[in-house]
Amino acid sequence: MQNLSDMSVVEFLRIELTRGYLLEHNEAKYSESRERVYNCLRVPVELEKLMTFASFLCLDAFLYVFTLLPLRVLLALPRLLAGSRSLLQPAQVCDVLKGLILVVCYCMVGYVDYSMMYHMIRGQSVIKLYFLYNMLEVADRLFSSAGQDILDALYWTATEPKRKKGARGLITHLLMAILYVFLHAILIMVQATTLSVAFNSHNKSLLAIMMSSNFVQIKGSVFKKFEKNGLFQISNGDIKERFTNHIRLLIVCLRNMEQFSWNPDHLWVLFPDVVMVIVSEVVVDIVKHTFITKFNNIGADVYGEYRASLAVDLVSSWQKNAYTDYSDSVCRRMGFVSLPLALMLIRVVNSSVKIQGPLSLVCVLLFYLGMTTLKVLISIVMLGKSCMFVKEANVEERLPDAPPPAIVSSRANSRARRVKRTHTATLRDPATERGASSVILKISICHLPAPPSPPARERRLMTTTDHT
Repeated sequence: MQNLSDMSVVEFLRIELTRGYLLEHNEAKYSESRERVYNCLRVPVELEKLMTFASFLCLDAFLYVFTLLPLRVLLALPRLLAGSRSLLQPAQVCDVLKGLILVVCYCMVGYVDYSMMYHMIRGQSVIKLYFLYNMLEVADRLFSSAGQDILDALYWTATEPKRKKGARGLITHLLMAILYVFLHAILIMVQATTLSVAFNSHNKSLLAIMMSSNFVQIKGSVFKKFEKNGLFQISNGDIKERFTNHIRLLIVCLRNMEQFSWNPDHLWVLFPDVVMVIVSEVVVDIVKHTFITKFNNIGADVYGEYRASLAVDLVSSWQKNAYTDYSDSVCRRMGFVSLPLALMLIRVVNSSVKIQGPLSLVCVLLFYLGMTTLKVLISIVMLGKSCMFVKEANVEERLPDAPPPAIVSSRANSRARRVKRTHTATLRDPATERGASSVILKISICHLPAPPSPPARERRLMTTTDHT
């Protein structure tokens, strides 16, 4: 210290120009910083893998409303017309209720004048439309949160085994579901109309302001403390929001193309705005998740766990003893309700495309067959991918292999008791014990190997409650 205090200016400059230091003296710190950088670079890739997988799950559930749901309703109608609701299976009752809700709400939405709504919104100032768009986003999240519970309550009321026979409670829940789907569809229509006004504005200032509101999510998310479960909920919300925005953009494009008599040149006018909306949303999601994982010391591998969790939901719903429809289970996890969005798209397509003559009917039939084929292909591919993700994550034990006790018949109970007595009697046989250890979990669609006992390596998978 004394030598440093007596140092001349020339000596100080010489030392400053020639001094050195060794980074390996603090190897742990610099290695950790490098790993954080690598983790930040991996987060966008893993996030987009999750987003792609989950978006196809949403698309599969969305196409189900247009393709297989009408066929399932038609198959259930003969039993329904027989005069007894008890002849229908629980899944058929739910399908009939979904079809009834869509038909009733479509008739109600037909009385809403889209043109008048467009001109009312267009006459407002930019700042009013900005606040309106943000309020609609909040309302959409609230509606999505409550909507799945309303529909689940309706399905359970209609199929509950111990429920007393009576139509009062069922009608009440049905009216609540119809009101919800109608109001949510109107909200989606107002959102699409506001976005269409932003697309058609001359200076594009409204569209730029709307897109800048997405970056507010970064401020509200990255500086908060999140656990892995909380990040899973945020990821599910982002998946649902991205898919819903894509459908809204499709609605906006259909309405604009109709106004310009389906001129293909106008599509290239809309293309830059559509790309800007999509790119801004992707950038916001990447930046938000990158810094959330950085500030909370969460590895990029967690998105693979989230993907495996969604895969478990899908594979479980395809088993013989499934508790719910696969589209409902996946949508419940992500908070995605397909009925209002499908209703709004049907309304827009019906008003934008005129069907006249037998040739148009043939085109509609071919388009329906094409959508059905696409839906079946997506279902097959996603089911195969889900089985692969479940095996890679080694979470086969999370797959339910037996029906809940409430719905097991007396015959099944007696069979189970006989099997239990037989198993108890043979526990003392070493050969039987060795044979029992080779039993594997069987799924009706795909066969997954049983996890080793004891496991060589335990991987903890995220288990969260449904999105609310």
